Amino acid sequence: MVKRKMYKKIKQLKQKGYSKSKVSLELQIDRKTVIKYWNMSEEEYQDYLAKMLFRSKEFDKFRDDIIEVYASNEFKKLQVSAVFDYLEEKHSKLPATEKSLRNYIHYLTDSGQLTVKDNVRMYQKVSPQPFGKQLQIDFGVYKMKSGLKLFIFGAVLSASRYKYIAFQDKPFTTECLLKHLLNCFDYIEGMPKELVIDQDSIMVVSENYGDIIFTKDFSLFKDEMNLKIYTCRKADPESKGKIENVIKYVKNNFLSVRDFNTLEEAQDSLSQWLIRRANGKISQATKRIPAIEFKEEKKQLRPLKKSIFRRTSFLARDDRRVNDKSFISFNGSQYSVPVKYKNTHVDIYPAGDTLFIFDRYTGKEIARHLITQIPGAKRIQRGHFREKSKKASELRQEVLHLYKFSQWREFAERNFRAFPRYTRDQCILAKKYFISGIKETVLKQSIDYCLENKIYSFKVLFDTYNYFQDEDKTANKTDIVPLPIELPVKANSPEVAQRDLEVYTEILQGEKEVIHECI
Repeated sequence: MVKRKMYKKIKQLKQKGYSKSKVSLELQIDRKTVIKYWNMSEEEYQDYLAKMLFRSKEFDKFRDDIIEVYASNEFKKLQVSAVFDYLEEKHSKLPATEKSLRNYIHYLTDSGQLTVKDNVRMYQKVSPQPFGKQLQIDFGVYKMKSGLKLFIFGAVLSASRYKYIAFQDKPFTTECLLKHLLNCFDYIEGMPKELVIDQDSIMVVSENYGDIIFTKDFSLFKDEMNLKIYTCRKADPESKGKIENVIKYVKNNFLSVRDFNTLEEAQDSLSQWLIRRANGKISQATKRIPAIEFKEEKKQLRPLKKSIFRRTSFLARDDRRVNDKSFISFNGSQYSVPVKYKNTHVDIYPAGDTLFIFDRYTGKEIARHLITQIPGAKRIQRGHFREKSKKASELRQEVLHLYKFSQWREFAERNFRAFPRYTRDQCILAKKYFISGIKETVLKQSIDYCLENKIYSFKVLFDTYNYFQDEDKTANKTDIVPLPIELPVKANSPEVAQRDLEVYTEILQGEKEVIHECI
């Protein structure tokens, strides 16, 4: 059977005087096909088309479902395989093959019962939940034929029905749940505003007339991520329907027809199935393809943020170099690490208001600090500068032998007696400040001053040393000899004529006589 377009071409070439053989060559179709339609009138072709396409009425009872699917997708062109999967999931068993469905859809379009257009918005079903608002999670368990028991974590976005599934081979704990949730957020590239959960013991301790008490770690997680929690009541199918259907869907459509010997095999196969089927086929609830709907929902999700519950994963950490003072830099501020890590590299992971620091080879946490918002600030933990590999007695002997003159030994011994509980810290300060670059004459002067004033702290001794060092530098400066300054010669003033007082007296006498005459 040829389509209407081909039938028209055969008729057009016939009218132009082409022979049957030439029409066959021109249209690249069999000569018998040309002969079949050569003398067929339009009315005969229309009857024949209806007869052939509607010869099998197997899919006629699914007509409304098919048109509804296209309407829900704005009458855009759909993969016939997706429509077939949708009908198969809804009605379990179909009466014919995917090819028969394709022919039936062609019949609907050719007969005008279905119009498939691009970029024409004709119908859109209102989503029961706004995009980006809600994610539902639940758990299940399934035993494979091989004996492998798989524990299922399932999550679905309520609006788009976009799904995330993960397996593990041991019962769930709160730690496992939080790991799966964080992986789920990575998978959907964002976070919802609300989480819908069941009253499971790994999340909920108890319920007292609507007052939900969460487990400690789950409560910390929801606060850290700023998540609203909606807890389903027991035997509440309306609120749990979506996610329970997902768990059932995984069991019936994925696990039931497969067998796995290891968790790794199951996970590898699952990732492809999620893309191809779970998120790539038409959803029964929305009549839309979750992967397409998710493109819009992803825009409404909240941005990802780091969590303290992911600090154990080295993949999320950043590298930092420790300087020779045993500090790392983060956002313009400095944070101490144990002294043995100086001039090496460590891993960091900021989460919330805390900076976690790890040994990059063992993955062990070696420090944590509250993050400061003050640029250039230093966060110091005193214990980081203790040489824990050495005994306090060994450190004392090292300090006593830093210098050979008697004043140093006397000061050190008085220090140990003054700070018996902080001997290790004082020894570390002594080695830090006085191990090199010290001028002994100035040091002796500083020690004498401290002993005289009964001051025995190595930190104060170092400050005193710096004071006397500055004075010593000032005293050794060469005196400045002032240069002779030649002042400019004063300019000669012009000579002014000097008159006797008698001249001015005569002038005044004359003015008086003039005044009397005027009167």
